[in-house]
Amino acid sequence: MDLFYRDSVSPLVPRDLAEMYEVYEWRNAFAVLSAAYPREWMDIQTVLRTFRLHRSEVEAPGKNKSSIADRFDRHFLQLGWVEKGFDTRIVVDGQAHVTPTHKVDCYKNRIALEVEWNNKDPFFDRDLNNFRLLFELRAIDAGVIITRCDELQSLFDRLGKGGSYGSSTTHMSKLVPRIEGGGGGGCPIAVFGIREAVYVDA
Repeated sequence: MDLFYRDSVSPLVPRDLAEMYEVYEWRNAFAVLSAAYPREWMDIQTVLRTFRLHRSEVEAPGKNKSSIADRFDRHFLQLGWVEKGFDTRIVVDGQAHVTPTHKVDCYKNRIALEVEWNNKDPFFDRDLNNFRLLFELRAIDAGVIITRCDELQSLFDRLGKGGSYGSSTTHMSKLVPRIEGGGGGGCPIAVFGIREAVYVDA
């Protein structure tokens, strides 16, 4: 699939990151991040710049949470982000109605971030619905998703791991149509797809 959004990268995204990741935004997410949340935006840039995709991790046997996603989470935690659950409810005529949401893997100052490296693609529906609800409840102002781009499939095939990263797992061409179909509602969303540019043969 040709990624139609590659040529429309926001000028607010540094050139080096645009070369390392497929970049997409919804509802002016990068304007929100850079203007209203510059510290969180710098944290995101720091983590993305230092990340490298190692052959040993790609070739590792599958498990519940990959070392790739775990490494992202740990770096964000070191920068003051936290895993966060929300006690959300709507009050109508004095009666509270619980509106349960999923925990956000990484959260800081009204920015929610999820890493989806190799889950089943319905996890995107869960993340986007969570962003939509939390935004509508005024709990967050933007959501961020880090996933993988389609071009990595050729790398997986060369390494003999193509079958472990199927078309029904989380990658950019499974995510963008969901966002554009309204999955995240009005929540500004920034997306970064890991490219082969960050791959290290070690």
